[in-house]
Amino acid sequence: MTHQIHIIGGGLAGSEAAWQLGRRGFKVRLSEMRGTGERSPAHQGDGLAELVCSNSFRSDDHEKNAVGLLHHEMRQCDSLIMGAAAKAEVPAGSALAVDREIFSAEVEARLAALPNVEIVRERIDALPADAPVIVATGPLTAEALAGSIGKATGADSLAFFDAIAPIVYRDTIDMDVCWMASRWDKGETKDYINCPMTKDQYLAFHAGLVAGEKTAFKEWEANTPYFDGCMPIEVMAERGIDTLRFGPMKPVGLDNPHWATPEHPNGRWAYAVVQLRQDNNLGTIWNMVGFQTKLKHAEQVRLFRTIPGLENAEFARLGGLHRNTFLNSPVLLDRTLRLKTAPNVRFAGQITGCEGYVESAAVGLMAGLMASADLAGREWQAPPRTTAMGALLSHITGDAEAETYQPMNVNFGLFPPLHDVKKKQRKEAYTERAKAEIAPWLERWRSETGAAHPCPLPQAGGE
Repeated sequence: MTHQIHIIGGGLAGSEAAWQLGRRGFKVRLSEMRGTGERSPAHQGDGLAELVCSNSFRSDDHEKNAVGLLHHEMRQCDSLIMGAAAKAEVPAGSALAVDREIFSAEVEARLAALPNVEIVRERIDALPADAPVIVATGPLTAEALAGSIGKATGADSLAFFDAIAPIVYRDTIDMDVCWMASRWDKGETKDYINCPMTKDQYLAFHAGLVAGEKTAFKEWEANTPYFDGCMPIEVMAERGIDTLRFGPMKPVGLDNPHWATPEHPNGRWAYAVVQLRQDNNLGTIWNMVGFQTKLKHAEQVRLFRTIPGLENAEFARLGGLHRNTFLNSPVLLDRTLRLKTAPNVRFAGQITGCEGYVESAAVGLMAGLMASADLAGREWQAPPRTTAMGALLSHITGDAEAETYQPMNVNFGLFPPLHDVKKKQRKEAYTERAKAEIAPWLERWRSETGAAHPCPLPQAGGE
């Protein structure tokens, strides 16, 4: 079968993209390396959309939870992944969890039933020169293809290890304790939120880092170098009592105005300072500078809430260190996930810098819709940024801070803020707004194509 578009990678994103294109009548070649005798270190089998870590798609609450809202929006778009999850669902309270084998088999069976989708077990080592392609090879992209992507994007734009610092919602930081300033007051702007520590607070925090329970590296991660640019904060702590005070928690040049006295009207230096830096254009989420960590999540929440000013902090993301191939997407990709230097190449899934099963599938879904619009000669219009899909897409393709870009789950910090709603009611308000504003986006496609499909885009003219 002569294909109109090539999709490389049969994980969640690639499978979802193939489904969206195949359902619209386009001829798709879906290439998957597993099944050739090769597989990544993380995979156990050859089935499409294999879940290699947890079997959970996290919360299914679409009224108060951002990932649950993403589930809801994807279902409105006839998502393959959501449909297969419904068939494979197992009890998990308010979360959506699946039987892994049933889920993978259902994804593969539904794709195989589409006569215009060809599933080919083959390894692809290089990006095509000019043919339309969606690259959805995930966090363990094979070495040869990663090298080809690196040549096309620049060596510094493709990461092989993510060093994730925790991210805090701005409105949960106590600014009666913290203050805005840049070190030595350099520059015209005050770019950091600073959290001061006394000596006793620092020593207790240091002890907590050293004693805290950590997650272990997977076998295939253990030999991946990371020390040059993203050493875990607990490893720094183990190297000496003052290592952090001469590193990411350096207090020099930061006068705390809350500690001002007649003798020191500008304030005094703290014994140590935790700094947070703005992480998105909206200013709603701030990352803890230099705080990449292998501490377990519950331990992070407990320990980081001992930092002055963060006692009531809510986290959009917790820290981590993983082997993970991903692009600096805000720099490299346009708003439709195409490589700016090679518009025939579109990326989808975790390689774009989204984090999580559902987010990967959602980006694959949107990549499929974008590609189908291209092939039909119609203009793509993104879902509103007030929706879960729109917020995630906007973050990946330009709204994130490129300098500190790291993989991110969907969360309400990516949404345009609602300032006139009480904090306790914001989650419900975000989801209500998203549902109201995605409805006309869905209806627009219905009216343009005259199709009854729940999330239609241009058909392939009967091919």
